[in-house]
Amino acid sequence: MAETPVPLQVRAVEGINPGLFAEVVLPGGGARPMRPVLLLHGFASSSQLNWHNTGWVNTLTAAGRTVITVDLPGHGRSAAPADPAAYRPSRIRADLLQLLTDAGVLPLADDDPASGVDIVGYSLGSRLAWELGATQPDLVHRMVLGGPGSSDPLADFDLAGAREILAGRSETADGVTAELLRMAQVIPGNDMAALLGMVEAIKEERFVPAGAAPRMPLLLVAGDLDTFATGIPELAELSGQAEVLLLPGRTHANAVTSRTFKQAAVSFLA
Repeated sequence: MAETPVPLQVRAVEGINPGLFAEVVLPGGGARPMRPVLLLHGFASSSQLNWHNTGWVNTLTAAGRTVITVDLPGHGRSAAPADPAAYRPSRIRADLLQLLTDAGVLPLADDDPASGVDIVGYSLGSRLAWELGATQPDLVHRMVLGGPGSSDPLADFDLAGAREILAGRSETADGVTAELLRMAQVIPGNDMAALLGMVEAIKEERFVPAGAAPRMPLLLVAGDLDTFATGIPELAELSGQAEVLLLPGRTHANAVTSRTFKQAAVSFLA
């Protein structure tokens, strides 16, 4: 069993408190020093839903890894800031970098297996990880990206149509918008205004994977029925250091629960 999570205070970046809820979960006693693993959840999810409830935290700590979890702005137990800039991917990456600093993560050093950080992301978390790895090669060692795509479905989300549906003035939307809206609404307590604010911010900072590609080893994982992850071959080509794992019969919604996915991630990050 995993140890009790310890809350992690995240300091303000440029004087603005992000209000992020983050935790550190330590492995059992006697584990050898190893670099921590940062877990980044998907849109409309949370660290509890994406990582704790699906067994990821227990799996990683059982393998001797320290785990860092964080709820993205407007998600889970994190604050839902009124400032639209708080939801921009570039701002979130700055907050994540501060989080790693506050967690004591040190730059990679060849003679220190505990230096740097490994990252596991899912969906939106994979997009953020891709960009963080590309900009912080001295800190990020390896990454496992689940449900990734070379395009961003949130950037094509029909905000006006979604707001019409939420206001009860319409019942229809395009397929991608309807699916993302369904995923957001099915989770009790989700702050729909904050989630739509994040979509708006993402539309202003669209994902351009070719703009900056991470050069550390990657494991790209998706269900073979995941229509959001059809761009995996493009990401693998951009990386030049990527392995690809397709999970038979899995979709974007349930690939993260796969035991095969977890076992492959542990082996890849070892």
